Amino acid sequence: MRSTALASIVVGVVVERRKARSPWLDFLWRPVSVLVGTPSAVPWTRIGEEGNATIFYAGEAAIELHRTETANYRQNLASGTPMLWVVLRPTPANSASPAFDILTVTADPSEGEALTDAGNDLVATVPMPVSIIESIDGFIAEHHVERPFQKRQRDRGEPQNPAHRGADKGNRK
Repeated sequence: MRSTALASIVVGVVVERRKARSPWLDFLWRPVSVLVGTPSAVPWTRIGEEGNATIFYAGEAAIELHRTETANYRQNLASGTPMLWVVLRPTPANSASPAFDILTVTADPSEGEALTDAGNDLVATVPMPVSIIESIDGFIAEHHVERPFQKRQRDRGEPQNPAHRGADKGNRK
């Protein structure tokens, strides 16, 4: 499938693994930040420890920017605390691969919220770095087209034929 994005911003995803206080889980995972650009580290490199938490560079992703979503990006930037939605997909438990694959990173609040609805993906917000805010703001300035709200008129349709209505009643049991 070919992307319709007009621009993309490459980021590195940083996740935290914390020891769980639960008999059912060994660890709790969560995205904690994104790095602008691509670090030279290989995915799933341990980059720090703090108490019972270990920080990993999970890999890279691209934030795709679409012309049709500029109103959503603008809403995100105007919120006062712009966020990115990071989506991680669990890998099969019996595989030798890391616990998660990076599915996507998005700046579109609507898309981010929609991604929380299905499956067992891990979806979390992280603060948007200043350089990404500036890039998205420039994208909005270049591509945003104000679309005035148009209230749709209800289609009244044709009045129902009384003879036809009677035919429906005879079929009910």
